[in-house]
Amino acid sequence: MPISQSSISGRIHSFESCGTVDGPGIRFVVFTQGCPLRCLYCHNPDCQELGSGREVTVTEILKEVVKYRSYMEFSKGGVTVTGGEPLMQPEFVGEIFRQCQALGIHTALDTSGYIPVEVAKPVLENTDLVLLDIKSYQPETYRAVTCVSVEPTLKFARYLEEIDKPTWIRFVLVPELTNQVENMEGLAQFLSGFRNVERLEILPFHKMGEYKWEALGYDYQLKETPEPTDEQVQVAKDIFSRYHLPVVA
Repeated sequence: MPISQSSISGRIHSFESCGTVDGPGIRFVVFTQGCPLRCLYCHNPDCQELGSGREVTVTEILKEVVKYRSYMEFSKGGVTVTGGEPLMQPEFVGEIFRQCQALGIHTALDTSGYIPVEVAKPVLENTDLVLLDIKSYQPETYRAVTCVSVEPTLKFARYLEEIDKPTWIRFVLVPELTNQVENMEGLAQFLSGFRNVERLEILPFHKMGEYKWEALGYDYQLKETPEPTDEQVQVAKDIFSRYHLPVVA
C-alpha cells in the first residue's frame, strides 16, 4: 500500500531510525517538540519548547519510516512517538499513527499522560501500545519532580485501563526523591488492579542529559544526586512484585 499524501505537519526535534528501548523490537522513534512538564532529570530539555525544532509533514515522516520497514517486521517492532510530549500535537501524531496502521506498522505512544483525555482519544484510536511515564505517585513528590499535578496522569491511566489499552508503565527511580517506600507502595497499589498493564519498567536515574542543560544555560538541580544502587533497585522491584505487577529493571 502506498503512503497517503498528507499536508498535516508538526514540529519535531529529531528521529532515531533503529531504537531498541522505546517499545518492542526495532523501532523508528520520532521525538516531538513541546512538553508541559519540567522534570528535574529531563534528558531531552531541548524538546521542551513547542516552537523549537523543525516543521515536517506526516508524509515526510512516513517516507523515512518505510525505509526501515524490513527491520521492524523482522524484530516485531514499529514506530514510537515520544518527545517532549507527543499529545501536545494530537492531530500530527494521530495522522502518523493512522498511516502507520494502514501500512501494518505497530504504533507506540510515549507520554506523561498530562493531557486531557478528550484530546488524547483520537490518537489512542490508532495506538497499539502506550508507554505511560508515571514520575511519582505522591502528589507532593510528583510536583517536586515535574512542577505540575499528578492527577491528570492518574486520570489518563484510569482511562487506558477502562478501554483496555495495552500499556507499559515507566517509573524513574531517583534516590532521595522518588524512591520513598510510601511513594512506590502507593503507585503499586494504584496499578495493582489494572488488567491492561503488560509491563512495569523501573528506569534507574542517570545524568545523561546534564550536558544538554548546561548547553542551554539551564540549572541542573540533580548534580549531586547519585544513580541508584543495585540494592535500591531491588527494593523497588520487590515492592512492585508484591502487587503482582510485571516488573522489568
